[in-house]
Amino acid sequence: MDPIRSILVHVDAGVQCRARLALAAALGRARGADVTALYAVTPVVVAMAFDVAMGAPPQTMLDIDESRMTDARTLVAAVAAESGVPIAWREARDGPEHATIAQALCADLLLLGQHDRANRHTGVASDFAPWVITGSGKPAIVVPYIGARAAPFGNVLVAWKATRESSRALSAAIPFLQSAQSVNVAIDGDTGSAYREVLLEFLGRHGIRATVTTLSSRTSGAGEAILSMAADVGADLIVMGCYGHSRAREFALGGASRTVLESMTVPVLMAH
Repeated sequence: MDPIRSILVHVDAGVQCRARLALAAALGRARGADVTALYAVTPVVVAMAFDVAMGAPPQTMLDIDESRMTDARTLVAAVAAESGVPIAWREARDGPEHATIAQALCADLLLLGQHDRANRHTGVASDFAPWVITGSGKPAIVVPYIGARAAPFGNVLVAWKATRESSRALSAAIPFLQSAQSVNVAIDGDTGSAYREVLLEFLGRHGIRATVTTLSSRTSGAGEAILSMAADVGADLIVMGCYGHSRAREFALGGASRTVLESMTVPVLMAH
């Protein structure tokens, strides 16, 4: 049985939701998994609390919130109809991070959106994706705001280093690696070649044949090296650990995670 039986896709007020929902539907069909859309955003009336306190008409803001949620629900229904894949609807009235984390605890895979600096009116913070990944402990595919290629993924790049985060991402990606036509594993240069045979044996036990190389980042950072190799091998999915930690309300991302999440052009499967 496929281990991915439930997919939770986050829906916000951004224009990139259609691509995210379409990918969720495609993965649901390919894996025989149930798909649920969770609408979770910070209400305008909350985001503009100062204006409300200064006398701005709260009813207008409430109308905006209701309109955005109605548009999102209509979009979910449209993608479900177009794809032929049922997509259940859920909506959260709490803060989007905490609400999504709570729902994610009972899902096998999350689909989240890459932050788009040019479209800030999505209803979620720029660190929403890493916050949910680390807070839930669940694997997530972060979908680039430019969209994604059709699933299932044919060419997968695994960025590996000897860490808990990388190990969890690799294990979560096994179903996608098994169905991929090509799997490339890039071992972090600091990890050394000792893991080459161990990785090949591990993947081989799951029926996966992979090409393993050492990732050199002497002339650039690890994130740039990962993205460069993904382009070189034509990857349509990157698998890597999500490194970072919360600090008060802000989220401090590791260098490679931050670079990839900012500049990715293909989906990235991450785990913490």
